[in-house]
Amino acid sequence: MAANETHETHEYDVIVIGAGGAGLRAAIEASAAGVKTALICKSLLGKAHTVMAEGGIAAAMGNVWKEDNWQVHFRDTMRGGKMLNNWRMAQLHAMESPDRVLELEEWGALFDRTKDGLISQRDFGGHRYARLAHVGDRTGLELIRTLQQHAVHKGLDVHMECNVQRLLKDGDRVCGAVGYLRPSGKLVVFRAKAVILATGSVGKAWKFTSNSWESTGDGITLGLDAGAELIDMECIQFHPTGMVWPTSVRGILVTEGVRGDGGTLKNSEGARFMFNYIPEYFKGETADNEKEADAWYEDKTNRRTPDLLPRDEVARAINAEVKAGRGSPHGGVFLDICTRRSADYIRKRLPSMYHQFKELADVDITKEPMEVGPTCHYLNGGIRVDADTTATCVPGLFAAGEVAGGLHGANRLGGNSLSDLIVFGRRAGLHAAEYAKGLRGAAGVDAGQTQASIRELLSPFDRTGGENPYAIHSDLQECMQSLVGIIRTEGELRKALAEIAVFKQRLARVKVAGGRDFNPAWHLALDLYSMLSVSEAVTLGAISRKESRGGHTRDDYPMADDRLGKVNMVIRKRSGEFSVTEEPIPEMPPELKALLQEKR
Repeated sequence: MAANETHETHEYDVIVIGAGGAGLRAAIEASAAGVKTALICKSLLGKAHTVMAEGGIAAAMGNVWKEDNWQVHFRDTMRGGKMLNNWRMAQLHAMESPDRVLELEEWGALFDRTKDGLISQRDFGGHRYARLAHVGDRTGLELIRTLQQHAVHKGLDVHMECNVQRLLKDGDRVCGAVGYLRPSGKLVVFRAKAVILATGSVGKAWKFTSNSWESTGDGITLGLDAGAELIDMECIQFHPTGMVWPTSVRGILVTEGVRGDGGTLKNSEGARFMFNYIPEYFKGETADNEKEADAWYEDKTNRRTPDLLPRDEVARAINAEVKAGRGSPHGGVFLDICTRRSADYIRKRLPSMYHQFKELADVDITKEPMEVGPTCHYLNGGIRVDADTTATCVPGLFAAGEVAGGLHGANRLGGNSLSDLIVFGRRAGLHAAEYAKGLRGAAGVDAGQTQASIRELLSPFDRTGGENPYAIHSDLQECMQSLVGIIRTEGELRKALAEIAVFKQRLARVKVAGGRDFNPAWHLALDLYSMLSVSEAVTLGAISRKESRGGHTRDDYPMADDRLGKVNMVIRKRSGEFSVTEEPIPEMPPELKALLQEKR
């Protein structure tokens, strides 16, 4: 590499890294506040993983059930998260979601309608009432389409296929970022007064995941290296229903809307097994026999079906059935909607699911059940932020969406992800713009720091080692799937930590051949740095939380611990070393505590 590698430079008030729902909403808000804003996306604009969200946007609008309100939504979110949530984030989310959905409608989103012409809302796991505003089973796609069109007419600068790999700092505060353009390998430096991380998830560190190739934990690592704190990284959500056959599509999501619209889970014996897995927490509110569950599907006035328990409960139940030898031929269970619903109903309500199974698995879900099983789906934890402003502990750095922790606690309810994006994406854009306006002059970017970051990015080309990044990635995915998966033990977690340490050594010996023009091996080598950071953080958090709670299940500590239910596992990285500390969750106000005692 040349002593001072050339690069292009851009200067903005606010840069938003990530162009999914949170990033787009943040960029729209920052631009509307009058600051010069740029949107940076790893892939093409419109390709964000948000488009894969199918079921709907959770918001207590009361269009189907007038009894629904933000207080019930808050209660459901806190209970679903096993009380590990940041209560203030859960409160703001529940209160503001309806306005954000109506805003999308004003901007052109075409929601399905009730017979009275209101935005339709469907049932989803863990929600007391039908609450998810939806567009068939393609809601995420409609959300991105709407936000993207609104953002483009704002005149935002968009840098597509740009992979940001390092943040730059001026003293304690963030002042920019360094990355490269994937097609050409050209190096790019962004100078900025404020940076918003909206980079999404971490699922590509696991073998079976619903996440797309972009989900390598970039934002988590960017924040961690800049001095931000992580919380609840051990709480990984395994969505209970991903495709399990054929293997080429294993992990692709099967929306919870299938169960919300009448689908039931069955084992190889044809039994609806979820009645055997109702936790004490939900007894009395959930149907405990088929007759009552069937009645709920018809008029929704009875206790709801256990097929719609929160995702962590359903995923563990499926896992238990498979381990007991009652699984489907390809290692999952059966999801049957054709027994209850007509072919026309299924094709109308679940068009994507119908085509997905027909085209990818040659299964007609109007005539036969689907084979489904748990798949790594969502990061419940993430970067610790201030609830009201989304600010991290690093001045000038904000985070929103899946990359930010706190809202979902130990387990996310379906549909809360899309409302999370628009509620906290808006707040991130607003407060990042306010922060940028408060600074005088341009951001000071140190040339030496910039060149050091560039040298790190290009180092795989200069090495003499022979490690293959694809082999490391494959080994990492096997490690995380088998040792840090849905069920964990101390011994397996310690083994995973040792393996991750070896992977880090191997990564330092990766040699990449060829030039910078679209070089997938180089891209993966850089992404592996993030995936290994994420994997280490998740494993350390899982070792420290010696209990089972939400998306974190310890076979050697199968019960929840009341003391640990009051603390976050906070992870920091200083001088290249990770540390984990227990820190108390802020006390909830009495009026919100009272809401959690209500049954309905």
